[in-house]
Formats: sequence, structure tokens, C-alpha cells
Amino acid sequence: MASSVALKAAKKELRRLMKKKLSSIRPESVETQSAAIFKTVTSFKPYQEAKRIGVYLSMPTGEVQTNAIVRHALQSGKQVFVPYLHKAQNSPPDTPRSVMEMVDLLSLSDYESLERDSWGIPTISPDTVGQREHILKNSTKQSKPLDLILMPGVAFDLDPKTGYVRRLGHGKGFYDYFLHRYMQSRGSQTGEPASPGTDVILCGLALQEQFLGTETRSSVPVGDHDNLLHSLVVGDGKRLEGPLRE
Repeated sequence: MASSVALKAAKKELRRLMKKKLSSIRPESVETQSAAIFKTVTSFKPYQEAKRIGVYLSMPTGEVQTNAIVRHALQSGKQVFVPYLHKAQNSPPDTPRSVMEMVDLLSLSDYESLERDSWGIPTISPDTVGQREHILKNSTKQSKPLDLILMPGVAFDLDPKTGYVRRLGHGKGFYDYFLHRYMQSRGSQTGEPASPGTDVILCGLALQEQFLGTETRSSVPVGDHDNLLHSLVVGDGKRLEGPLRE
């Protein structure tokens, strides 16, 4: 395991390289790849069976677009939860300054009414957050779980030792900290070492340029606090599965 300083430096360098690569992708390519991913996700059995899903709301460029997935899920009668970022309050000293909750969309018209933030991402207004169901707030073993979370990232690869998916995020730790709190509150850790460690299915969405195959001779650096994913859907429509998800 690399030292924390070396790990941080390796992640920073890979993010720099990926930012440069992603900035050159044409919008038409992102649109085509997102359409292929939509087709794969909506034919994915865990998605079809899911009643409650978490999904990120995408930036206009540089990542898989999720608009069609969100619309399909809502129109299919699924309860859809999306990220809501807020300042941490009354939390332990090692808590990040800003943390992520997931809250539900009330309807398709509610989704369509969301205003975009400075990154161009549709964003939940603090004025309406109190009207929505929260995943972490009052979460217990008895509360309804999420069935599936569709996750963004900067880069992804497959861990050659376990077959699970490794993910490099944007560096804020929002998803890793959310998942840590979610698993703690539900007692849902599987107890298996070197695994995603949770019973909610974690699936990354990646443009082809974001997947570091063996031919790239690059890999995603991970530490003890980085969550592995069960599966990954790539922009060519392929779905890569970890060992426990057939």
C-alpha cells in the first residue's frame, strides 16, 4: 500500500491527465456513448428490479450524461435519489467540511424544474430539501435501503486481484464518505475484505476514455477509504462485472 503522500500525489497526477483527455472529447461522442450506456443500464436486471436508485446528475461535458436514465427511472415508477451537498454540522472532527446526502426527486416535473449550478449540474434547492426523503437522515437497519447507485468518476479500472472496479473521484470524497456513513447506519457491511463491502449494488458509468484498460498501462490508485464498485458500464455499451455479480 502506497504512503498517503504518494497516494495523494498519484491521484492528483491522474486527475490532471484525465482532465486534459476529457477536455478534448467532442460533445457528439459523449452523446453517443451516453446513449449506449442508457441502453445497457436499462436492460441491466438489477436496474429493472430496483425500486429505489441513487444516480448522479451530470455536468454538461466530460462525463456520461444521466438525463435519459433519470427520466426513464421516474417514468418507470422508481424512486430516484440524487446528490445534495451541504455543510457538515455537529459532526466528528475528521468529517469533511462539505458532505453529500441523497434526497429523492418528487416527480418528473420536479426534476425538470431544477436549476443548474455553476458547474451546469441540475441542483436541489435548499428551500425544497426539507420536503424530500433523505437516505442518511434517520437511516437504520429497518429503513428502506437503496437497491442500486449509479456513480460518476474521473477514471476507472479493474482491480487485477479481486476483479472489482476501482474508481477515481474528483477528490472531494463525497461518495466514499456517503457510503461509509450509509454502511455504518445500516450495518450493511458484507465483511468481505477487498470488496465493495455493501449490499447496495454500486455501478460506475464511464466514457471509453475514462476506462483504463490493460493496454493503457495506467491504473487507478486507491487507498483504504476508497470504495470498490461491483460493476461498470462503459461508453461502448459493455458492462464489466465484479466476481459476485453475475
